[in-house]
Amino acid sequence: MNALAAVGRGASVRTGRAAFRRRRRLRAGLLQLVFIAVGLGLGLLVPEFTRGPVLPSRPVSEMLLATGFGVLGAATVIFSVLFLVVQWAATTFTPRLTLFRDAPIVWRTFAFAVGTTVFCATAALTIANRDKVSVVVPIGAGVLLLLLLMLLRNLLLQAVAAIQLAPVLSSISERGRHNLDVLYASGPGDPGDPAAPDRLRSTVGWPKAGTVLQRVDVGLLAGAARAANAVVVLRVTPGTTLQHGTTVAEVYDGELPASAVLRGLETGAERVFDQDPGLAFRLLADIALRALSPAVNDPATAVQALDAMEDLLRRPVPARARPRVVADRTGTLRVVVPLPGWEDFLRTALDDVIPAARNSPMVLIRLRTLLQDLRDAGHGRAEAPLTRRLAWVDEELGARFSRLRDALAEELEEHPDGG
Repeated sequence: MNALAAVGRGASVRTGRAAFRRRRRLRAGLLQLVFIAVGLGLGLLVPEFTRGPVLPSRPVSEMLLATGFGVLGAATVIFSVLFLVVQWAATTFTPRLTLFRDAPIVWRTFAFAVGTTVFCATAALTIANRDKVSVVVPIGAGVLLLLLLMLLRNLLLQAVAAIQLAPVLSSISERGRHNLDVLYASGPGDPGDPAAPDRLRSTVGWPKAGTVLQRVDVGLLAGAARAANAVVVLRVTPGTTLQHGTTVAEVYDGELPASAVLRGLETGAERVFDQDPGLAFRLLADIALRALSPAVNDPATAVQALDAMEDLLRRPVPARARPRVVADRTGTLRVVVPLPGWEDFLRTALDDVIPAARNSPMVLIRLRTLLQDLRDAGHGRAEAPLTRRLAWVDEELGARFSRLRDALAEELEEHPDGG
């Protein structure tokens, strides 16, 4: 099958590029430098304002220094809250949950506190040898202090939400729904390998130590492939752990150096949500497993996690894993990115939870209801894996709670429509 023909049968190829577009975020370190520069600039410029009422410079300078160094206490509060929330989430939910740690408000608040300190210190030094200073200077410091207090309030509210079950599950589900909607919105392309019939030129292996593939910059890959008149077929998906020597891609048609392919892969120590649709299922399964552990024994929490799983499993996703094809501006196939299928998500979500729930009738009943609802909703070829797992749950119920299983069977006979 010709690669261009596979592209033509895809629902929409160019939209695939948007699904894997690299999000441009201002890193925490760079953000702090920006706020330091802004604080330094304002500290030099604001004291030059001479209109309006004036005040003696000495008490204003002392007030600025006291405020600036007092604001440094806000940094202590930020990192104390960050440490406590991260520790709580790791021990209560899962160590892979990094929502609060990566929240922009944490590092923006810290950067704003540093910038406010720099402004106060710079302004105090600027007016140290003056007799009078405009009232705008202390007013400006007061406004910055009020803004910092507002940011700290929002930070603390978000920290409280980050240690509560319902907001955490809601946040994970929201990110999971977004990924599924974006990555599978325009269809995954042809179920076969579009580039297989073409000539294989080279295979790209991972040359470094073990790491996690976090993001794929298909714009960069497509540009490099177009320049070499090649097709890049990735063999790994975002969220995969790359070991030394792992085959990450194959290059067809043209000659493309391995370095050009590796530049389009962003790696790190842990999985991130951006292009990893399976991460939400992994986190929800982790929360359910921890709740079902003998040390915790909280089946109600596991049931809530299953509620969130069912919502994600109802999203329109192809049953089997299929690649996403991406073309350049001329419509020529350039990049093929594999995507997990619905059955992969089902396996991640339930296959560890079912055996862990064998001693919890509440969770087994919820699993049974979840599988029945998904089967009734209709997933085409996915009905067989649902039926197998439903039989598995019934077997666990029958082995430990036979009367409960018989009661459920009687209720089903009396109300076959679920009424």
